[in-house]
Amino acid sequence: MLTSGDTTMADDGRRGDEDDRGPGAAHRVFVAMEFLLEKLKALNYEEEVLTKHNMKSLSRHYFVSSPFLSSNPGEQFYMFTVIAAWLINEAGRPFAAPQEYDEPNATVSNILAELRALGVKVDFPPSKLKAGSGEHVCFVLDRLADEALRRRSFSFRRPNYPTETTEEESVMEDDAELTLSKVEEEMIEEPDEEEEDNVMDLEALKLRTSHPEAETSSKPDEILEATVDAAEWNLEVERVLPQLKVTVRTDNKDWRIHVDQMLQHRDGIKSSLQEAKTYLDKLQEDISRTLEKVSSREKYINGQLEHLIQEHRSAQSKLSEAKESYQQASGGVTERTRVLAQISEELERVKQEMEEKGSSMSDGAPVVKIKQSLTKLKQEVLQMDVRIGVVEHTLLQAKLKEKSNMTRDMNATNLQEAAAGPFC
Repeated sequence: MLTSGDTTMADDGRRGDEDDRGPGAAHRVFVAMEFLLEKLKALNYEEEVLTKHNMKSLSRHYFVSSPFLSSNPGEQFYMFTVIAAWLINEAGRPFAAPQEYDEPNATVSNILAELRALGVKVDFPPSKLKAGSGEHVCFVLDRLADEALRRRSFSFRRPNYPTETTEEESVMEDDAELTLSKVEEEMIEEPDEEEEDNVMDLEALKLRTSHPEAETSSKPDEILEATVDAAEWNLEVERVLPQLKVTVRTDNKDWRIHVDQMLQHRDGIKSSLQEAKTYLDKLQEDISRTLEKVSSREKYINGQLEHLIQEHRSAQSKLSEAKESYQQASGGVTERTRVLAQISEELERVKQEMEEKGSSMSDGAPVVKIKQSLTKLKQEVLQMDVRIGVVEHTLLQAKLKEKSNMTRDMNATNLQEAAAGPFC
């Protein structure tokens, strides 16, 4: 059972330089993760979180960032946000459960804001939590778990250690364990069904030895004296001796079996190591000799091919010079090709203009067009003359008509004056 003082393990060594915290600081996050897992189990996270979101159970070092542990940052970050949201709700503050495609920065900032609201001092940036693992992730979840446990009025009790036994009892227990181990080594085979009735019940013997006060009432007050003949007693002992066989059934979970297996594996590893060491030493010697031969052969080949290497280097330098000169020459050719293309375009244009002028000078089509235009102009001039004559005639008729009207009016006026004269 965890103690109440163990809850501060996640805070110790959480911040600061690695050199200042000591050599064991890198392993404190493992301890903090184990404590966090115990707190989550106390809060029944398996039923309330894992079953609801269809997630697998957390391992002992799930949120520990270590190169020796395989990890999935995306899965760890999602698991961290889901558990943090659940712990915040358990601590008495409403917090919406994050979704898988939410913005990571916003989710982390909201979690840290709720953690500060609960009175926890946070002096690291939110980017430390985006990896989904590490000591900062364990620190945040551990503090939220503490707040959730405090709201549920849950506290860890101190462990109850068993009372220490005296030296005599410990010696007797050691002797009993040695005796049992020897019996286990001798009695490997299990008893048959016929002999099971005659096998001694060790559990009953243990109960009798562990509770001697149950038999104190049946003890006689005086010393018993034997009345049996010694010869008959020996014969009876020889008769029932095969039935007094003690058989201890082997249990695969017993620590003694694991110790024996460890010893056997250690002996096997030692023997295999001795055999493999000879082969490895021989292999090392062969590889060393081969490397020496290869290095000597390489030096010999380099010495023999030194002049060829020099010739190859000189040829490479000449090739580079030739390439450079070729590039320069190709650059001049390109420029001249561009100028030639421009001159060819101008020549084509001039030829086209000369052909158009020559064809226009030898062709009679413009003259025919001019004659047709003149004929058309003459016709239009005649039509205009006719129209002008008609207009002049019409104008003349109008003037004559107007003049006749004026003459008639004048004559009428004179007649009226003449008629009115004698009466005046």
